[in-house]
Amino acid sequence: MNAPLHRSASFRPSDRLSSIGVSEILKISGLAAEMKRQGRDVIILGAGEPDFDTPDTIKEAAERAMRAGATKYTALDGSPDLKAAIRAKFRRDNGLDFAQDEITVSTGAKQVLFNAMMATINPGDEVIIPTPFWVTYADIVAIAGGKPVLVPCVEANGFRLSEGDLEAAITPRTRWVMLNSPSNPTGAAYSEGQYRPILDVLLRHPQVWLMVDDIYEHIVYDGFRFATPAALEPALRNRTLTVNGVSKAYAMTGWRIGYGAGPSALIRAMAVVQSQSTSCPSSVSQAAAIEALSGPQDFIDARCRSFQERRDLVVAALNRIDGITCRKPEGAFYTFASCAGVIGKATPDGQTLQSDTDFADYLLRAAGVAVVPGSAFGLAPFFRISYATSAAELEDACRRIARATAALS
Repeated sequence: MNAPLHRSASFRPSDRLSSIGVSEILKISGLAAEMKRQGRDVIILGAGEPDFDTPDTIKEAAERAMRAGATKYTALDGSPDLKAAIRAKFRRDNGLDFAQDEITVSTGAKQVLFNAMMATINPGDEVIIPTPFWVTYADIVAIAGGKPVLVPCVEANGFRLSEGDLEAAITPRTRWVMLNSPSNPTGAAYSEGQYRPILDVLLRHPQVWLMVDDIYEHIVYDGFRFATPAALEPALRNRTLTVNGVSKAYAMTGWRIGYGAGPSALIRAMAVVQSQSTSCPSSVSQAAAIEALSGPQDFIDARCRSFQERRDLVVAALNRIDGITCRKPEGAFYTFASCAGVIGKATPDGQTLQSDTDFADYLLRAAGVAVVPGSAFGLAPFFRISYATSAAELEDACRRIARATAALS
C-alpha cells in the first residue's frame, strides 16, 4: 500500500509583519540596480550612504586589531575601550559627561533604536514621530507592539516639529518622542533656539521620554551650529536617549557600529534585548570605531565642504525646473523637493501623474534616474535625492530630470 502523501503547510508570517514590508528605498534601489545589470543607463540617487571611503587610519586600526588577535567576543554592549572613546566624544563634541554604564554599543544605530523600543514599549504605547521621517522608526515601533503617532511637519516650518503640534499629539499613552536632526529625508536641522519650545513641552510631560537620532551630527552647512537636547536641557537628561554612530561622518556604513547614551536603567534593559539577538558587535569594527572617534577628525570638515558644494548644485538645478521647488537643507546629504507642480500632468505616453510615486516611477523609466518619493517617508508630494555621489553624476541626473519634466504636458 502506498504511503499517504503529506502536504507541507504554507508559510505563515507573524501578525506583527502584516503592516511592515521591505523599505521603499531598498525596493527602488534594487529595481534601479537590476536595470543597470540589464544594461540600462541608470543613476541611483536613493542610497543614504557617503560615497567617500573609510579613512586609511581607521582601516589600519582594524588591521592591527586583527593581527593582535582581537577577534573574540567583547563585552555584550561594547568593549570598555570603545565606551571610553564614546564618552570622550560626548565630552569633546557635546559637553556631555556620561558614565560607562550609561553607554551602549550595537550593530549599527538602527539596533540601538530597536533595542530601546523592545526594552520599553508595551502594547498600545504611543511614540510620536515627526513626519516626514525615516520609515524604520515607525516599523520598529510597530514590531515592538507600539503605536506610531505621525505628526506632519510642513515645509513652511522647515519640516520641523512645532511645539503646538507636539503638545496636541501627547496623550496618557505617549511613551517616546523621536527627533532626528539633521534629518533623513529632509536635511532639516534644529538650532538651539528651535529646540527650545519642543523641550519646554516635554518638561511639562514627565512621563514622556525623548529619543534623539544624531547620526548626521557632523554633516551641517553654512555655519549651522549642531545642538543636542540632553546638553541643552539638563532636566531632560534622565529621560533622553541620544543615538549616534560612525556610519555617516566616518563613511563606515558597512562596519555596523552605532551607539547610544542615556540613563543606566534604560541601558541595562537594552542590553538584555541585545543579549538575545546579536550579542556583542564585531570586535574588529569596534577597534575601527575607537580610531574613528579618537583619531584625526580634520577630514570631516573637508568632506562636509564637498557635500555642501553638491547640495548647492542640486538645489539650484532643481529650482530651475518648472514644477519643482526645493528648500535648502541645513545638513545631512539629502534634498527633499516638492513636485506638486507636475502632479496632474501627462507623460509623453499619455500617463497622468497622480502622485509623487508616479513621478518617481516616470523619472526612473524615462530618465534613468532613481529617486525616492516623499510618500515613502510619510509626506507627499515630494521626492528625496541623496547627493552623496559625484558632482558629475549629480549634474547629469539633474539634466535628465529637467528634460523629463519638460516633456510633460
